[in-house]
Amino acid sequence: MCGGHIFSRKRGKGICMRIEDIDKNLVVETTITEPDLVWFNVRELPFRLYGVIYDETMGCYVRMPQATAEAISQNVSGSLNRCTAGGRVRFRTDSRYIAIKAVMKNGSPMVHMPLTGQSGFDLYRVDKKGKDLYYRTFVPPRGMTEGYSSAHWVEGTEADYTINFPLYDGVKELYVALKRNAHLSEPTPYAIEKPVVYYGSSITQGGCASRPGNAYQAIISRHLGVDHINLGFSGSAKGELGMAEYIATLDMSAFVMDYDHNTNNEEHLKQTHEPFFKAVRAAHPTLPIIIVSAPNVLLKGDEKFSYGRFTARRAIVRRTYENALIAGDKNVYFIDGAQLFKGEDWDACTVDGTHPNDLGFFRMATRIGKDVRKVLLK
Repeated sequence: MCGGHIFSRKRGKGICMRIEDIDKNLVVETTITEPDLVWFNVRELPFRLYGVIYDETMGCYVRMPQATAEAISQNVSGSLNRCTAGGRVRFRTDSRYIAIKAVMKNGSPMVHMPLTGQSGFDLYRVDKKGKDLYYRTFVPPRGMTEGYSSAHWVEGTEADYTINFPLYDGVKELYVALKRNAHLSEPTPYAIEKPVVYYGSSITQGGCASRPGNAYQAIISRHLGVDHINLGFSGSAKGELGMAEYIATLDMSAFVMDYDHNTNNEEHLKQTHEPFFKAVRAAHPTLPIIIVSAPNVLLKGDEKFSYGRFTARRAIVRRTYENALIAGDKNVYFIDGAQLFKGEDWDACTVDGTHPNDLGFFRMATRIGKDVRKVLLK
């Protein structure tokens, strides 16, 4: 079975028939009126999910096991774990029409972030050169509270597609519709299947990208063909030891550690940063770990406009790196957050002096991606 539909194989491809014509209880209710569609639940093969897992008890997607989240903090377990930042579904089809039906709990619109980033899904298509290219956004309507439907006509030649989940709103179910006679099969695997794991603040989570595919991790993922897991938690990345211990259990190709924005003060950062690093390192002696200090736009201006507290915090973060080098660690890297928005119009990289816009995220992807590329392809 496939999303409530009969799925069969033919020449390595799947062909689906409308079982809802037999069992009306399996009809997906939607505002989409295009005829001859077959609806699938993306939790079932041949769709492949990345960056999120489905919690059967809670009836929604989460980014880490809920029991683990509950041991971290109330903020992480209460809402942020259900934010689907970094979630993706991938599949291969020759359908000339792709629709979605998202069942989700929509939060109040944020004043500094587009609804397309907070609540939207976006669609990427792999071109003939194997490059993921943005195709369209499934744009959410204003005032929604329990999800929405959206659709796009596409080229109709067989290709791999990726749909990125929202950066903030929680998704209970996602259904995808294709034309009845379209072929459907598993997507081409990532070139690098072990994910890069990112841990950090709202910036890591994707605030305030205009759409999910513009978060810096998604950009790096497309450029390098690598899976990723986004463990950015708005205002709630406190460097808890339990979080470090969870991350240490993951099978990953690299780890990017960027959480100093959310620590309460310099003393908190000092007490947590190096122990967090050491907890992950103890479980992964040779894992490439990239340490990033706070990417605050004001650090790039005239020094008299810089926040002194970020200079002090940057020194604490760098000390973790330097101590690792002294201890003989050959797989640790440091990126100075003051350099992340470097270049002409550096002051145009955020929406509020802190959270990146799309330009800011592109520059973060360029700089952090340089080191990710180096450690993955060396």
